[in-house]
Amino acid sequence: MPNSIKDTVKLRDGNQMPVEGFGTYKLADQDSMDAAIKSAYEAGYRLFDTAQFYNNEELLGNSIKKLQINRNEIFITTKIPEPKQGYQSTLDAIDESLAKLQTDYIDLLLVHWPVRSHFFETWRAFEDAKKAGKVKSIGVSNYHQTHLDLLKTKANEMPVVNQIEVHPYLSQKSMLKANEDEGIVTQAWSPMGRGATLNDDTIQEIAKAHGKSSAQIILRWHLQNGVTIIPKSSTPQRVAENADLYDFELSDHEMKLIDDLNQDFRTGDDPEVVYEIEHQYPRHK
Repeated sequence: MPNSIKDTVKLRDGNQMPVEGFGTYKLADQDSMDAAIKSAYEAGYRLFDTAQFYNNEELLGNSIKKLQINRNEIFITTKIPEPKQGYQSTLDAIDESLAKLQTDYIDLLLVHWPVRSHFFETWRAFEDAKKAGKVKSIGVSNYHQTHLDLLKTKANEMPVVNQIEVHPYLSQKSMLKANEDEGIVTQAWSPMGRGATLNDDTIQEIAKAHGKSSAQIILRWHLQNGVTIIPKSSTPQRVAENADLYDFELSDHEMKLIDDLNQDFRTGDDPEVVYEIEHQYPRHK
């Protein structure tokens, strides 16, 4: 179990990744990004997660530069969206991300969503970008076991991370096991179900017993399940609170109570649908 937000997990390629990162989704202007990254860095976060789809890579790059953070101190994750997939398109997109982030390399590059077209060509571009030194580690996001099994038929190197929607109402136990069996680290996006789980009676009772917030209980549940996390908040107090997870432990009984809240409830898109229609649902556009 990690003892600090500075703790890391060893990926299958030998690289180290912080167990907890800071998500930047919906940080859409420079002032908001600057304030959020400053708060997160001061709270101990060293992993910063962005994506081309978020349209804020340049903002993040600017914030890091303004704070004069040494590049080797931090871990940057970004993702290639569906329209940019395909061999050459992906290579071009990687160069775009490097320029916007103002960095020579990306620590972790993820395929944002699996799509049927260019499925293997995109991954080949990832492998080649890693060989070229533009990317340290390569992974995927929103992959079901069927997608991992398909990728395995042609990949020279399997993903080190699968970033998926996981929270108490969508515990994804079978997917967590599939990742673990493949040596892939699970990373949770929307670890609190976009807020849907925060007011759950069971979670609130456990929070009261520990003198913690519902968010802290949920994030601790993830960590004790072996899941790495990327919570996001633009409120400095909550940013610090989400980093303060390492001075208490949930009992086996409490873990089971939270496990039993699963409803297979998704707040985001179904990866199988995205794979077929080859884009996130129109409601996200």
